[in-house]
Amino acid sequence: MPVFVPELNRSARKRKLILDAATQAFLSRGYDGTSMDDVAALAAVSKPTVYKHFADKERLFYEIVLATTDPMSKLVGLVADAFPDTDDLERDLRAFARQFISALMQPDVLRLRRLVIANAERFPEMGRAWYEHGFERALAALASQFQRLTEQQLLAAADPEMAANHFVGLLLWIPINRVMFTGAPDATSDAELTNYADAAVRVFLRAYGCS
Repeated sequence: MPVFVPELNRSARKRKLILDAATQAFLSRGYDGTSMDDVAALAAVSKPTVYKHFADKERLFYEIVLATTDPMSKLVGLVADAFPDTDDLERDLRAFARQFISALMQPDVLRLRRLVIANAERFPEMGRAWYEHGFERALAALASQFQRLTEQQLLAAADPEMAANHFVGLLLWIPINRVMFTGAPDATSDAELTNYADAAVRVFLRAYGCS
């Protein structure tokens, strides 16, 4: 009823402030380095207010990790819109590969990936949920595209799911491993990413292209 809307809006605003502050804290300080006091201070709310919305740090962390699958949802959309009635698969696959690798190599996405991996053993359900809601959906969408292209005799992918994994592996093996181990998400230039994308497409089409 109208009388309750302002209170609900205030509550929703505070919840968003807490989530934004916690995201910033977890990404910059890690799970162990972040306290509920830190989150309250960053959000400019009281500690009881934080606990009113989230029972403990683990639940707050879990919600943030799942909320940050949004970039992967956009990636799924990018895959779904790729190769519409293509008349030059190599050209369109190269354009898609450049967009795909650029999206996955964004600093915030890399920091989140590192954070999830670092805590996957402690919170296996969280890691599994993040993978299933994000990266696995993108792979499934890409496999569906490769199956369609195979049916159109533009690709020869007897196992579209494996082909999708091969494609993404070719794209990401070098840059993703470098930033995961060095901790420098801005170490890969746009020119390097373009080179990795174009090289991946050349190799992929040699394996899966129709001669």
